[in-house]
Amino acid sequence: MKTLLMCEPRYFEVCYVINPWMDGNLGRVDTGLAVRQWRDLYDVLSGKAPIKLIEPVAGLPDMVFTANGGFVCRDREVVISSFRHPERRVESRYFSDFFVGSGYRVSGLGNGVHFEGAGDALRDSSGQVWAGYGQRSDVGAIDEIAAMLHGRVNGLALVDPKWYHLDTAFCPLEGGCVIAYDKAFSAQGVGSIERAFGGGTIWVSEEDANSFACNAVNIGSDVILHRASDELKAALGRQGFNVIEVGVSEFIKAGGACKCLTLEL
Repeated sequence: MKTLLMCEPRYFEVCYVINPWMDGNLGRVDTGLAVRQWRDLYDVLSGKAPIKLIEPVAGLPDMVFTANGGFVCRDREVVISSFRHPERRVESRYFSDFFVGSGYRVSGLGNGVHFEGAGDALRDSSGQVWAGYGQRSDVGAIDEIAAMLHGRVNGLALVDPKWYHLDTAFCPLEGGCVIAYDKAFSAQGVGSIERAFGGGTIWVSEEDANSFACNAVNIGSDVILHRASDELKAALGRQGFNVIEVGVSEFIKAGGACKCLTLEL
């Protein structure tokens, strides 16, 4: 069973702009609503998987997005993130301390190589790793992670700053399925996804992409996300999935939704 890492939104706010979603949302987070939305998500997820919590840190509002803290590349081994933006770099120290204290072996990538954890590194149901690059993470991270795994890592170039992490536009599901937004990727990337997932590929509409439908948490047959259109719900239903909507509008103001708020351990 998946174990998830989350972080309470005690200090969550939008106080800087490092992605297009934050633009225009400085100081506009309803913090009380954010706490209630996070709690709703926690309650749904905790009924389906064990959850561990990392202590939030004052002055690090984006620490709530635990997906970016690192990537668990093997059992009890984690690659700690090296954030591109200075506003988030201090987070790495606290995530590293958490993992060391939890008995994980912690490593990092080479000097100067940016890598933003499970926001840009996702496993499909076969165990293959997909890595996004070009916005936050560097292409050089792919070879380093592949060397750690002693296996192939499938790179996907992210071509639009709006979709700055892979998990904002790509979500592998159980049974060899995936939901993804084609306009986040190059033509080559779209082809790679279609070849790998075939009939299990569900391309989402612009409306669903903007509702962060791809930023979903898949546990068994359940797909937990912010919002999905009737068309997407039907497409997922045909593949045997049940959609559970949990509103996280306040976190979308910072560029993240359900998946960003969790890290699979």
